[in-house]
Amino acid sequence: MHIYRLFITLIFLLPGLQKAVAQTVAPPKYKADPKREFRGVWIATVENIDWPTPKAPVSLQKQQLINILNAHQQTGINAVMFQVRPAADAFYIKSREPWSKWLMGRQGQAPDPLYDPLEFAITEAHKRGMELHAWFNPYRATNDGKFAALSSQHITNTKPEWFFIYGGIKLFNPGIPEVREYIVRVILDVVDNYDVDGIHMDDYFYPYQIAGQHINDAEAFKKYGSDFEDIRDWRRNNVDLLIHMLSDSIHKHKPRLKFGISPAGIWANKYQNPQGSDTHGLSTYYELFADARNWTKEGWVDYINPQIYWPINDRSAAFNKLVDWWSDNTYNRHLYIGQAAYRINERKVNAFKHPEEMPDEIKYLRNNLRVQGSVFFSSTSLLNNPLGFTDSLKTTYYRHAALPPVMLWLDSVPPNAPRNVVVQVQNGAAQVKWQAPVLARDNEPVYGYVIYRFEGTDKIDIDDPKNILRIQYSDATDYKDSTVQKGRTYSYVITAIDRLKNESDRSPTMAVTIP
Repeated sequence: MHIYRLFITLIFLLPGLQKAVAQTVAPPKYKADPKREFRGVWIATVENIDWPTPKAPVSLQKQQLINILNAHQQTGINAVMFQVRPAADAFYIKSREPWSKWLMGRQGQAPDPLYDPLEFAITEAHKRGMELHAWFNPYRATNDGKFAALSSQHITNTKPEWFFIYGGIKLFNPGIPEVREYIVRVILDVVDNYDVDGIHMDDYFYPYQIAGQHINDAEAFKKYGSDFEDIRDWRRNNVDLLIHMLSDSIHKHKPRLKFGISPAGIWANKYQNPQGSDTHGLSTYYELFADARNWTKEGWVDYINPQIYWPINDRSAAFNKLVDWWSDNTYNRHLYIGQAAYRINERKVNAFKHPEEMPDEIKYLRNNLRVQGSVFFSSTSLLNNPLGFTDSLKTTYYRHAALPPVMLWLDSVPPNAPRNVVVQVQNGAAQVKWQAPVLARDNEPVYGYVIYRFEGTDKIDIDDPKNILRIQYSDATDYKDSTVQKGRTYSYVITAIDRLKNESDRSPTMAVTIP
């Protein structure tokens, strides 16, 4: 009888016991120190959001950009999205469009003394082991209604039939074939003439909807949309055509150049489309006519970088739900999550007032094997160290250097290992020298090197990023380690990397004792 009562008691207690056990089980541990991770930041030039200071002289512009890159390097950032074409204008010399007004204060005005901001940014980023992705806004032609201040050479003046006005600004009409061809040529100017690591586009395709306004493209639809019954389907196809053209053109001109897009965070809500996310917000598919899911499915982009600017467990658009949705719809392309550094400490959203919100987002991303990194908007917000978040990147989440993830569909052949490594002590420093490797079977030249350092009897492990001393984006075959200490023994290993950061086998280990 006692056994029976005990059995009955256990039956009633079991659900509670199971619940208690479930509550004490720790969540899966996130990967604290990944060796490969995309760690990006947007540097916005439109309206001088991040750079440069309005009407700053050239010397100050250069110093400001160096300071920005230095700070991000110290934080652990390994890629910058540098805005080079905010509104059918240019932050680079080799352009068919006029100089941006956000450079010297007036559209068409060249910097004096003359320099190339994009070329300068590329050089300085690469010195610091950062990729530079040239960021284009494809369809925005002006950012305000001051049309009289536009350069006479601005495309809105030379081809006025290509544009419609919406929200008080001029926008390219994506439905006109010549517009798409023009945008491709504009971007190829940079592809062909600059050593960028990627071409990056933001979320502005068809305009964000404004109540009471309509897109004036009925005439273009009548002329070019005969294959479509619904103008909305035609608009989505117009954007698809541009993305497909760009993908083909970029990879034809430079097969190893990355092409990525940063759409708004919601593709479609589940109440709109059964394949959408469990969210309630503006969707790229229905409101902006941008079918970002299709771009990954067709393999037109190398990475997708959705702007998931809501907190974890948000009622309308939860960060975690959207990360999960995008990770289920990447079709083996890279997924970098756009994170809202600019919203940290925002008063109207309680979650962003908590210092743990953004670190928890990073942990959530790292728990998902189909997420390869993140990009923060924007540079100034990150530099301001809101709620100490940037410090936490520097000391915890990005404390060790990381290589960008590889894109095996673009290049899967690693370089050969460096040869004849020699380490000598010179003036209290360890001078490491080596010879370039024999060319790999794809004949691609070496793009850079990774220098690893181990102390004493440490295990030689190049999979652990704590052992990375420097990631070097140059073909120089020497490195001076001035951080060594007297009386200690250090071992060095060198690997080679190619343009897409495929890594070679390691060189033999060379050790030295500092007298």
